[in-house]
This record gives sequence, C-alpha cells and structure tokens, in this order.
Amino acid sequence: MAIVMLGVMLIGFIVSIPIAVSIGLAGAVGLLMTNTNLLILPKEIYTAIDKFPLAAIPFFILAGAIMERGGISIRLVNFAKSLIGGVQGGLAATCVLTCMMFAAISGSSIATTFAIGAILIPALVRDGYPRPYAAALQASSAELGVIIPPSIPLILYGVSAEVSIGELFIGGIGPGIFIGAVMMIFVLLYARWKGYGKVARADRLSITQSGIQALPALCLPVVILGGIYSGITTPTEASVVAVFAALLIGMFVYREIKISDLFSIFHKAVMSTVMIMIIIATAGLFSYLITRAGVPNAIGSYLRDTLSDPFMFLLIVNIVLLVIGMFVETNSSILVLSPILVPVAMSMGIDPVHFGLIMVVNLAIGMVTPPLGVNVYAACTVGNVRFDQVVPRLLPLIAMMIGCLMVVTYVPDITLALRDIVYNR
Repeated sequence: MAIVMLGVMLIGFIVSIPIAVSIGLAGAVGLLMTNTNLLILPKEIYTAIDKFPLAAIPFFILAGAIMERGGISIRLVNFAKSLIGGVQGGLAATCVLTCMMFAAISGSSIATTFAIGAILIPALVRDGYPRPYAAALQASSAELGVIIPPSIPLILYGVSAEVSIGELFIGGIGPGIFIGAVMMIFVLLYARWKGYGKVARADRLSITQSGIQALPALCLPVVILGGIYSGITTPTEASVVAVFAALLIGMFVYREIKISDLFSIFHKAVMSTVMIMIIIATAGLFSYLITRAGVPNAIGSYLRDTLSDPFMFLLIVNIVLLVIGMFVETNSSILVLSPILVPVAMSMGIDPVHFGLIMVVNLAIGMVTPPLGVNVYAACTVGNVRFDQVVPRLLPLIAMMIGCLMVVTYVPDITLALRDIVYNR
C-alpha cells in the first residue's frame, strides 16, 4: 500500500499535478486500498492543521507582504550597500547581506526573492554583472530566508517533529550567519576573479544616513526574536506582533502603504497561505496512512541496522535530502519526512534541533536546484531572464552551499552553541 501511495504521489509530481493535489490523491488511494472509513479523511486533514503554532505561518506571510510593499526592503538595501557596497564585488555582497536582514523579518525565501530581487537585480546589471548571474545570486541568497529565523519551514519541522520552535529559531541563527558570511566572501572573490563590479558607484548613502532611514526596519528582528527568546511572546504571538509592527512602519513611518493598498496585500498573503495550508492538510493524511502502514518503523529499523554510525547516517540523509529537494517542494518534504527520520536520528544521539537545521539547510538548497528550484523561477521572473541561462551560473553557488551544509552537519556547535547558552543546556 505504501509503495502504491508513493508511486501515485511521484507520478503526480512528474506530470505537474499541483503538489497538494498529488499528496491528497496518494492519501485517497491509500484509504481506498485499506478499506478505511472515509470519515478518516476529513478527520486527519483537520487534525493536521489544528495546531496553534501553525497560526504563525499566515501572519509571517502577511508581514512579509506588508514589508515588501511598505518600503522596508529598499531601506535595507541602502543600509547594506553603505556598509559593503564600495569595494569590487560589494554590490553582490550587498545582495547577500540584505537577504539576511530581510530573512530575519519575513521568514520566506520567495518573499525575499521578490522584495530584494526587484531592487538589486537591475542594480547588479547596471554595475556590470551579467543578468543571469544577478538572478542566480539573488535566488541563492534568498534561500537564507528559510534558515535564519523566523522561518516557516522551521515552524513546520517543529510541529511535525514535536520540537520546540523557540529552540529551532535560536538554533537557526548560527547556520544562517555562517552560510551568509561564507557566501559574502565567496561572491567578493568570485567578482574579482571574473572582473565583475569593478566600478564602485557613488549613489551610496553614508552609513549614518542609511542607518537612520533603516532603523525602524532593523528594529523589527529585535522585536520579533527578542520577544520569543525573552519569553514575552510565543513564536505565534510574535508573528502577530510582526504584522502590526510592519504595518505601523509602512503606513506611518515610511508612509508608503495607503489604505487602498491593504486589499491587494491581504489578498496576496491569503493566496500564499492557502497553498501552504492545503499542503499541510493533505500531508497530514499521507503521514497518518504511512505511519499506520508501519513505514517509519521499518525505515528506522533498516537504517539502525545498516547505518549504526551517525556519521554515515548523516551523510546518507544529506544525499537523499539533496536529491529530494531537487524534485519535491520544501514544506511537503519536511511534513512527510520528519516523522520518519527524526526518531532514527534521535536514537543515534543526534539532537533534534541540530537535525532540523540539517533538514532545512538541505531543502533550502533544493529551492535553488533544478528542476524544481522555486527560487530560481522567482528570480528569473523578477530579472526577466530565461531559466536555462541562469542554471550554469548557479553551479558554483550551489557547490559553495553544499560545502557549508557539510560543515553545519558535522560541526553541531554552529547550531547548538547559542541554543545551549540561552536554554542553559
């Protein structure tokens, strides 16, 4: 039964049936094959989304939509440009740094791609970077949006694996900063090697001027994450705070959002939320049937018997997740695979917070890896460039990110050191 369900789901992916529908069809086939009462279908779908932490998802999506429209992204770009934009390759590094800052507010790589790419891809082209490389850089930089907290995939992992979302958020800070720093060094060296961005343009603001303009935007991560780590708010409550703070800044500080803009902002957020929630609902039914069929226990027993060494287990998991990330959407991958892999990882002594970041970093790379590569498609749309032109420019960036993944995998302190300090572990 499980093999048939997986086959139905994979066929759906291959023939471009929407992800949520493919997973739902696989679940329906499983119900019919086992002669299960069909009332299980609405019950499991409801149970999958009847979790309080999931309420954070629509609010973080809405906050990202507000920030995209409210002038926050351009001010973050100007601030990052004033810090590192004056050297050769500085504008490329600015792209990475801006994505890091925007990720600490929005929690979404797609939102980061559209909000920052609309500004920086044309700017990179004006500074002599090839348009395909500019789009590739934007797509790969935006993947930091699902690693640096707040992160929607980390919320989904926390819910499906029953791991503290607060610990996951603070665990994501180290890998996010590490990968972002390595990426900035890489793009600076790559620009010098290729001769990109030789002319430092004089349209940068001073650090003081840009810092003052960006101060309200820079306060948002402090308010969001500070509230979570201080215990004042839960991650879900912090997402609501993020919406109101972004709205106040966009409407009354920067004054770039009018009342008439709110409908389109809310409409965009609702459509994005609906897509994610339908995937979560159908994945809940799929996970229930897979668990009932004993697949997680069987896989767990097999992995424990054949891969008793945690080093080899993590290596195989990385390879498998990188391949899966090439074909399957991030959120559905987390929801389907977490209940299977997390118990095995914990039985080998691997911290579930560390394992969660390994999963998310893996699947974040999948967001810029063909053929799925949702970030790449978004960057191609923003940059007005063909997908096939961007892919060759992505390869060095993907290789660099895989190298960072290996370091995050085998140096757990990058993820756990700050968590252990904050939570007195």
